Amino acid sequence: MTDDSMMLNDDFMLDDDIFSEKERDDPIRESKSLSFFHLLPVQITLALASAEITLGELMEMGQGDVISLDRMVGDPLDIRVNGILLGKGEVVEVNNRYGVRLLEVETGGIAAMQK
Repeated sequence: MTDDSMMLNDDFMLDDDIFSEKERDDPIRESKSLSFFHLLPVQITLALASAEITLGELMEMGQGDVISLDRMVGDPLDIRVNGILLGKGEVVEVNNRYGVRLLEVETGGIAAMQK
């Protein structure tokens, strides 16, 4: 391969001005660059409870059997966003659909999502 056909390292260099203090302190530019993230879809999951049983117990189960879960009635649900714990919530009804009301927000979960 000749030098003419190879890309120069300069082709991949970032503009030094992209990290300048002037641009970082510009709230309009910052809001425009962050607005892209407001459009990204995320998966929200509500975890009611869980249980651990043996495979043998599972294979013996039939219609009408009950699996006892590890939470009490009325305990808040775990709210996970892309698998990361966002907080706790409770189920509510919104226009004949299920919804969730945030009861607690985990600051560690939000920080992990921002990384």
